[in-house]
Amino acid sequence: MKETKTSVFSNGLIWFGAAVSIAEILTGTLLAPLGFAKGAAAILLGHVIGCILLYCAGLIGGLSGRSAMETVKFSFGQKGSLFFSVLNITQLVGWTAVMIIGGGAAAQTAAGGSTGIWCVVIGALVLVWILVGLQNLHKLNTVAMSGLFLLTIVLSFVIFRGSAPAGASEGMSFGAAVELSAAMPLSWLPLISDYTKDARKPRAASAVSAAVYFLTGCWMYIIGLGAALFTGESDIAQIMVTAGLGIIAVLIVILSTVTTTFLDVYSAGVSFRTVTNRIPEKAVSIAVCVLGTLLAIFTPITEYENFLYLIGSVFAPMISILIVDYFILRQKHDREPLNRTNAVLWLVGFCVYRLFLSVDTVIGSTFPVMLITALLCVLVHRIRRRFPV
Repeated sequence: MKETKTSVFSNGLIWFGAAVSIAEILTGTLLAPLGFAKGAAAILLGHVIGCILLYCAGLIGGLSGRSAMETVKFSFGQKGSLFFSVLNITQLVGWTAVMIIGGGAAAQTAAGGSTGIWCVVIGALVLVWILVGLQNLHKLNTVAMSGLFLLTIVLSFVIFRGSAPAGASEGMSFGAAVELSAAMPLSWLPLISDYTKDARKPRAASAVSAAVYFLTGCWMYIIGLGAALFTGESDIAQIMVTAGLGIIAVLIVILSTVTTTFLDVYSAGVSFRTVTNRIPEKAVSIAVCVLGTLLAIFTPITEYENFLYLIGSVFAPMISILIVDYFILRQKHDREPLNRTNAVLWLVGFCVYRLFLSVDTVIGSTFPVMLITALLCVLVHRIRRRFPV
């Protein structure tokens, strides 16, 4: 039996660091047209949907002792897992660039200098996290997360001491806001098992990871929503500068970006082992960090709403099928080259998701698409069991 290594507390710290990010705050500012009450309700509902799925995905990794992309083999076989691993690595390179350019631009606003130089600084600090290694990060993460917690409380007081927020305006439906709120936790679905697979207590670690991400993610979104409504400013770094936070602003920006981006580059290394184990995980993580930093400096990566939706359309149907196979049908296809039935079901779910993006439902696109995909998966597999070909 594989020896477990990480505590429930360590998993909680990891997902606190994942949720505290400039990207989460900026996404929260996009919900301002709904007003504070409806915006907050959309944030809570979206995160409930996303974090329930996050818990299920993490639990599969924790119970099986497999990384995220290794668990995908349970539903899609060897080649199916390879397909999703390549997609996952690609999106992780993109996320690395998005995180670094967002942090670099915010640091430039807070402290001056060149955005490119700040991107290099953030990239270098992520490299430090990589070299320290996940198993040795406990003390460093404890200090970093304690500091971030205190700094974020200060930021919350700065944001919410303003005048009463404006009411709702035109520009966004409640369903679209729910979808944007669910998109962030959904973006972590292909990663969470990389951290729960070594948990001493898989169920507790998965539950704490999802709960910590839910609470902290909602907090970050609401900070962004409050910033846009209470201050009339969507640039969080500019708000911190105006409030005179100075060095605190820089620390929030850099530390939150580093702790979140580290998870992306680390998981890229873990996912790459599904493609080939000839290259060490740490080497892949370093390469992804360098590539992401270069993309952040030299390419115009600024809009990521569509990126979030694309991630949802790829990985929401995938995890829906995996959850059904693992918890309901209790079947595994990890010894098959490719499970064609689930591959077709995923393609149907992907297409349905893209169609649902143009349909305005009060609960967004993710939940109904995943429900449709799950029901199709149960129905098709039970029919195949009764009438084998």
